[in-house]
Amino acid sequence: MFERILYPTDFSEVSLKALRECLPEIVRPGVKELHLLHVLDITTLDVEAFSLQEVYEEKLEKLKEDIKGIFPETEIVTYVSIGIPSLEIAEYASGKGIDLIVTPTTGENIWRRMFLGSTASNLARATKKPVLLLKYEKKEEEILPTFPSCSGIFSRPLVALDFSKCSIRIVKTVKKFEELIESGILLHSVDYGGIDELEHNIEIARKNLEKTAKGIKAEFELEVMVGTASQAIIGTALAKKATIIVIGKKGRSFLKDLILGSTAERVMRDSKIPVLLVPCD
Repeated sequence: MFERILYPTDFSEVSLKALRECLPEIVRPGVKELHLLHVLDITTLDVEAFSLQEVYEEKLEKLKEDIKGIFPETEIVTYVSIGIPSLEIAEYASGKGIDLIVTPTTGENIWRRMFLGSTASNLARATKKPVLLLKYEKKEEEILPTFPSCSGIFSRPLVALDFSKCSIRIVKTVKKFEELIESGILLHSVDYGGIDELEHNIEIARKNLEKTAKGIKAEFELEVMVGTASQAIIGTALAKKATIIVIGKKGRSFLKDLILGSTAERVMRDSKIPVLLVPCD
């Protein structure tokens, strides 16, 4: 299991809701440390950031006292930093040996997100640690998860593989929570090669999935799809009732992702269930 989990919080409604209602199901026995981090965003503050640091340190400490009871076996560590949130979170995770970053994300206007970015999507680009995105949406005046249950997030993962070196890191990450898996789906999408190569590529992909499945304790269904990878992943996750999508995120510039898109970016944007992004750099 993941031993050190980082939960960045901005004290928003969705952040506090996920912390109190969902995170206890993720921070199970065996998780040694839960790090709560708040970043004072220097790009939006109108007043001197350093004058607010002590205020937020007290606020974070109070939050720690409030939630101690729901994380009885885990040490809670708090820290307030100043800077650009995604970069500060990534740096903290690297320096503290964090195994998993957990952050909620809410649906927002696609054009605003594409041009201005969001902490969650920017963090996914900046960090070299796995990031678990918990998907929420606002319905009328209430913030609700778009997935059925927090308690079974890891129970039926859909694991998307492309058979690059990235796939090795993805499988290593999956093995960290394999004791929680009841069953899963290994998926590869054949979106390459000519028509005359299709049958051969499908056969090779299936053999590679079979080899991968032998290295994981839980039972996995094997799915080889043909077509756009992001559509295959999201469609199969829905059809097969997956509880989480695990996918690799390869390093690319923000501009390239904006213009060309990437499988991970599209899955992160469009999936209703949690997404675990595994950095592959």
